[in-house]
Amino acid sequence: MTERDAPSRYALYYTPPAGSPLAAFGESVFGGALPGLAPEEGEALAALAAGPRVYGFHATLKAPMRLAPGIKEAALEAACRALAAHRAPLRAGPLEVARLGVYLALVPASPPPALGLFAAECVAALDPFRARLSEAERRKRRPDLLDPRRRALLERWGYPDVFEAFRFHMTLLGPLAPEEQEHWHAHLSEAFAGSDLVIDAVTLLRQDGDGPFREIVRIPFTG
Repeated sequence: MTERDAPSRYALYYTPPAGSPLAAFGESVFGGALPGLAPEEGEALAALAAGPRVYGFHATLKAPMRLAPGIKEAALEAACRALAAHRAPLRAGPLEVARLGVYLALVPASPPPALGLFAAECVAALDPFRARLSEAERRKRRPDLLDPRRRALLERWGYPDVFEAFRFHMTLLGPLAPEEQEHWHAHLSEAFAGSDLVIDAVTLLRQDGDGPFREIVRIPFTG
């Protein structure tokens, strides 16, 4: 079975509202259209955003997963709607461009504890819908390079960066060589006008085969 024939994967993300300044910034980075760039720099920027672009401009709340046998998309959507029901918007404060390993991402400058708690709730609430990791999926996460705690998180929850290992981030570029990271960190920091993050919705997405993730529904909080 090829990747294109593989079962669909689903993810729960935070995505900024369409047409918002935050969404426009992500689109400009992914499209290589930052102000002031020469055409060849724009092409280089778009190439470096190719990996993140498959997943879309987002922050992960429940990492991509296959559905467990017998689980339907409608049931997963209903569980996502239950997460959003009666929930008040969560204010996470100003965002900044940061270096995360070999990636560049937007992160909250001072993330509130409520942000991590909400992400943990999403992980736990949707886990019953998740299929067990295949060996190929496990190998992709490179468990041999994880510390014992993150390896245990991977085995239990299908993803190592959850609970105390979670860090809210919206990936922009990567992976980058050190000199590329320094160069583009300066460019992105200069271009980013700043934004106070308010999480007031969650977005359920689906990936078919090896194509990009596509939005199924963006679910506003109703609190």
